[in-house]
Amino acid sequence: MTFLKVLSKPYLRTTALLCIASIFRNFFLMQYKAALLPGRIPVTRVDHPLDSRIPFRPCKVSIYLDFVAFWIRAVGFLLRTHGRRAFEPVRNFLESMGGLYAFAAEVYRKNLSTTDRPFYISHPRFLLIHLVDPHLMCIPSLHVMIVIRTYTMFREIIKNLHGESRFSSQVEELYQGALGITEAVLYVKQHSVNCISAAMYAMTCFCPALFPQAEAERFVTDLFTDARYLVPVSGAEEIREHILSLYRRFVESGSGPEEAAGNRDWTEPLLAFLKERAAV
Repeated sequence: MTFLKVLSKPYLRTTALLCIASIFRNFFLMQYKAALLPGRIPVTRVDHPLDSRIPFRPCKVSIYLDFVAFWIRAVGFLLRTHGRRAFEPVRNFLESMGGLYAFAAEVYRKNLSTTDRPFYISHPRFLLIHLVDPHLMCIPSLHVMIVIRTYTMFREIIKNLHGESRFSSQVEELYQGALGITEAVLYVKQHSVNCISAAMYAMTCFCPALFPQAEAERFVTDLFTDARYLVPVSGAEEIREHILSLYRRFVESGSGPEEAAGNRDWTEPLLAFLKERAAV
């Protein structure tokens, strides 16, 4: 419904179509080309021993697959509650979402990555996952980048539209949803804990104003507050510490006068990490 509503608005239609084109070009087409023509781009395994602390939980698949509907619902809410006032911020949001895929592809086109994903097709949704996702784009995790972009930009749009007090519960709901989807990508074994750190670093580079280091640290602190599925349950803190430590390492590696002058490639810390992992 939201999709049709957006396409029916001339002011939003072109941006929405460009967003869709970027998603297909920078995720599906690039990944399938790499899968069908292997060897052209190096593929690095990025698993971490801590991943074993997070059991495979098929029941989390619905939460994981919600990552697309998650940001579309946010767009629909803005249009429904603010009408034409939301057109400009929604257009900016759609433009940035397409830009997010192109941004992550700057890493993918140089070095792909994968993890140990179990072949599980007892649930039809997992069959869909195996059919449409060759599992070659783990660092940085686009799933995590998307949900972070959604809750941070939604919060900023609501603030600019002077609806902070009126829609505070929706802002919090999106934040909790982003946390839930981030945890779910680990529970269904689509990503490693390393991929979460890389995604957060990518978002700090993509938009430091909305996802500065302080926000990243808050986000990690709130992960796995419900740790009943972890083995052992006390492992939650160790997982958070690793995600945050690796995130900080990426940020520190990517900082310096060259970056401040705009001459440093933000992908360098991630590519160096992938090269390091490939040598192990």
